Amino acid sequence: MRLMPILLVFLISLPVLAAGEPPLMSRADYDQLMKDISNWGRWGNDDELGTLNLITDKKRKRAARLVKKGISVSLALDLNKVKDPLNQNPFLHEVGTSEFGGHQVAADRYEVEYHGFAHSHMDGLPHFAHKGYFYNGVPYAAAIPTGTKKLGIHNAGIKGVFTRGVLVDMPAHLGVDYLDPGTAITADDITDWEKKNRVRIGSGDVLLIRTGRWEKVRQDGQWNFLEKAAGLHASVASFLRERDVAVIGCDGVSDVMPSGVEGRVNPLHELVLVGLGMPILDNLDLDPLAEVAAAQKRTTFLYVGAPLRVPGGTGSPLNPLAVF
Repeated sequence: MRLMPILLVFLISLPVLAAGEPPLMSRADYDQLMKDISNWGRWGNDDELGTLNLITDKKRKRAARLVKKGISVSLALDLNKVKDPLNQNPFLHEVGTSEFGGHQVAADRYEVEYHGFAHSHMDGLPHFAHKGYFYNGVPYAAAIPTGTKKLGIHNAGIKGVFTRGVLVDMPAHLGVDYLDPGTAITADDITDWEKKNRVRIGSGDVLLIRTGRWEKVRQDGQWNFLEKAAGLHASVASFLRERDVAVIGCDGVSDVMPSGVEGRVNPLHELVLVGLGMPILDNLDLDPLAEVAAAQKRTTFLYVGAPLRVPGGTGSPLNPLAVF
């Protein structure tokens, strides 16, 4: 099943292509969109939290009231220790034993390069840059070799992310098992989902988009995910800005691939991280969440997730939870 493209808001005109193909966007239009959605300076010139500022104490209290039954669901994959075409940097786990104070003790050593397409993780604000700058004007060059002094993922770890989560299960919405690789999800597709489910995505929400990636893997095996992946078109960045979403996440990498944007493989990543100052959750396992949400007849829940507090870090592995 393939979704139809739409015209981009902010008066950027895009050609209409065949069904399922991403709308094309020129570099000039892309650069203009970056300016149009920019949150730079919105919370001050020294801000390091970006859209996490939208998760207020009031928002947290409302989110806590969504817990009715105490059902908790992990949104993370098991850390992948096996090298394959999509996991060039498998998680390394070594266990050693020793004697300590009369005790027999086992201890671990972990090593992971989590960015990419295999491990569940949060992208922090100093991960993607645009024309030499991260969010809020922090220089790209400042990231080497020990991370930026500003914007590090530790900022998100201080309070964590505790807010309302919204699951947009696009395959369920369309009555299919999974979206075909390369399917572009647009803002119109999301608003159609809202109307059908009587839910409005709003300020401070964590928006999770299920494409059915792992169901396709179960049915057909792995494919060249970098060549074709279902996901959000770059134009959705304007919707995220309009609704003041706090965090975006997906069972893929949020971006549709191919992107339809001239010269950019993951344009939504750049728009969201740099322009909006919005963290991204990549490679989630949203299938268990979809099952529980369907059984509970709910699409909203308490989302809880916290990255490792690594000063200057570009992101972090994490095991987020949805609680009903």
